[in-house]
Amino acid sequence: MRVIVVGAGSLGILLTKNMIDQGKEVILIEKDEAIAKELAETLDCTVINAEGTRPDILEKADLSSADAIVACTSNDQNNILIGLIARDAKVGKIILKIEDKQFMDVANKLGFYYMINPSSISSRYIADVLRGINTIELSNLVRSEVRFMGIVATESVIDMKLSEISLPEDSAIIGIYRKNEFILAAKDPKLREKDEVIIVTKADFIQDVNEAMGRNVEE
Repeated sequence: MRVIVVGAGSLGILLTKNMIDQGKEVILIEKDEAIAKELAETLDCTVINAEGTRPDILEKADLSSADAIVACTSNDQNNILIGLIARDAKVGKIILKIEDKQFMDVANKLGFYYMINPSSISSRYIADVLRGINTIELSNLVRSEVRFMGIVATESVIDMKLSEISLPEDSAIIGIYRKNEFILAAKDPKLREKDEVIIVTKADFIQDVNEAMGRNVEE
């Protein structure tokens, strides 16, 4: 698997190291010359010192042959732009780091499915600790082949009740997020625009779940 990572912040560096350990081919793009030089000397991967939003730089990284790209710079707009360039190059997996909620909405409208919001995850956990609540990290729940998915409702399922959606075997809808409200699946609500459906499934059925939810995503 060939992966391009744009942005050598803490997330980008950790991700790059993990993928190298997994035997993946990684190309890391970082615009800061000093950081890029240091990483080129310490990481077993290709490091390109350049601005990752430039189409010619992404072409130099052979974007069209990449299996995935992770845009994790410190700028949300840049990450979305990188995603648009990657989509035009027909990259199979496009993952964007988005910090600002309004840009998450923009990315959703542009059809991007895979987004990471580190500050939101961290702030919720800290808030729970301050309230005296010991929450379980989702990573501790994901074992073996179990996967949790958050899918924003597409036009093909809007106005359908959750019970009317036919999911593959060993899959179930847990509930939906509607703005700041969480609605359990047992209430069987009708889906509205921007609802995020939370689904538990097995790794082998991820593509089938996407198709059931009206998302044609290559896995």
